[in-house]
Amino acid sequence: MGKRVAIIGAGVSGLATIRSCLEEGLEPTCFEKSEDIGGLWKFSDHAEEGRASIYQSVFTNSSKEMMCFPDFPYPDDFPNFMHNNKIQEYITVFAKEKNLLKYIQFKTLVSSVNKRPDFSVTGQWDVTTERDGKKESTVFDAVLICSGHHVYPNLPKESFPGLKLFKGKCFHSREYKEPGIFKGKRVLVIGLGNSGCDIATELSRTAKQVIISSRSGSWVISRVWDDGYPWDMVLVNRFETFLKNNLPKAISDWWYKKKMNAKFKHENYGLMPLNGTLRKEPVFNDELPACILCGTVSIKPNVKEFTETSAIFEDGTVFEAIDCVIFATGYGYAYPFFDESIIKSRNNEITLFKDIFPPSLEKPTLGIIGLVQSLGAAIPTVDLQARWAVKVVKGTCTLPSITDMMNDIDKKMRERLKWFGTSNTMLTDYINYMDELASFIGAKPNIPWLFLTDPKLAVEVFFGPCSPYQFRLVGPGKWPGARNAILTQWDRALKPMKTRAVGTPLKPCLLCRWVRLLALPILVVAIFLAWIQ
Repeated sequence: MGKRVAIIGAGVSGLATIRSCLEEGLEPTCFEKSEDIGGLWKFSDHAEEGRASIYQSVFTNSSKEMMCFPDFPYPDDFPNFMHNNKIQEYITVFAKEKNLLKYIQFKTLVSSVNKRPDFSVTGQWDVTTERDGKKESTVFDAVLICSGHHVYPNLPKESFPGLKLFKGKCFHSREYKEPGIFKGKRVLVIGLGNSGCDIATELSRTAKQVIISSRSGSWVISRVWDDGYPWDMVLVNRFETFLKNNLPKAISDWWYKKKMNAKFKHENYGLMPLNGTLRKEPVFNDELPACILCGTVSIKPNVKEFTETSAIFEDGTVFEAIDCVIFATGYGYAYPFFDESIIKSRNNEITLFKDIFPPSLEKPTLGIIGLVQSLGAAIPTVDLQARWAVKVVKGTCTLPSITDMMNDIDKKMRERLKWFGTSNTMLTDYINYMDELASFIGAKPNIPWLFLTDPKLAVEVFFGPCSPYQFRLVGPGKWPGARNAILTQWDRALKPMKTRAVGTPLKPCLLCRWVRLLALPILVVAIFLAWIQ
């Protein structure tokens, strides 16, 4: 075996990193605080300190064909959007199939990660762990942090005057598990994100009254998109990204708002975001619009202040006799086991090259896998991050100079300000980011060459879903089954719904949709040209 690599966390990021280390001939040791793999997807009936926490009813927002490991499709009979126990089942099978479990030390806490005195020469780290009350320090050639970003709750109590006076219950959404204890209660949910909307719609069936308070609004879209297909298999494609990157921003923004507002007018539901052109992650919820229509959930603006029993909103309205306030206000980033100035090298902001490597380290032997967020799925993202990061650690891929890395970071921050409204975010464009990482390791598909050599596959790759298999088509880690997986992805998407035979399943015509969309502007241009002649 080659260099020794410490991996912190055995969720999907950690498993992808273990597998990548083995593919590159490195020696991984993964430290997992809990007694099982899965990370975020491993449900527990109580929130555990230092671990991600989900509620019982969590389903995926990405469909199965878009969120698998690129060489490991889900079983055909798995539903497109899966309950958390299905994801955990898949992760467990993957880990066993790839023989990863023997590299994981369970019930082991990483308490500190420090540079060794000769770090500038060796790039090595002292990693101190605790298990059964005993501490142990080990030297590693590299450290890859895979602990996720759903661990440390953001609870902005200081932003709400009077909250200390409030006599009801008050807690973060990570503490929420199931709706039974809220029967007959009056509940205020702070935050219009995925968790807040999931919890509010679930509580609407048992609670007496549920109100969501939102500071800035959000786009709310359904998992079920045009013609009943999974949203991401329709929207997340290379042609759409090509248009976004090349159309004038005014046209791109208009098109984006039109898509987001297609199912219902957000203005009528009190959901409209303050700036609807920003590409922030939308909320995926199939029930919220119906709940608002039926009056079981109401939307209110930000809370101005609390009293002992009520909340006063910025529009002057009051929600009286509140029993419980749930803060669905997201999470912060924290790495208590090492000096965070390593990754916050400027203005106390997380500063990472390609959202993985701190640019100022003398040796590129520390990386963070799974911190970045995008409209794409996490599993293929962390798989590609791990493949590149491990090659950097091994030395087969090299990083640019510090100056070039900082210039790239500045460029990305400007792009994030343009598309997401803030530069201090880990949001990124999924396909552009994946292509960038894939190009570093020679795994980016060559679309023009595909159109010349394999037109059938090229049409599916460019106009169809940008599924994970595309990043195992060529280069290191190439999977022989990738081409067939891409050509049969719609079959697997449709199969679990074929529980009653009523004719031949209908796959989408990839080109027809775009021909229909482009027909009107082409007609307008033709009429204009005919008129001026």
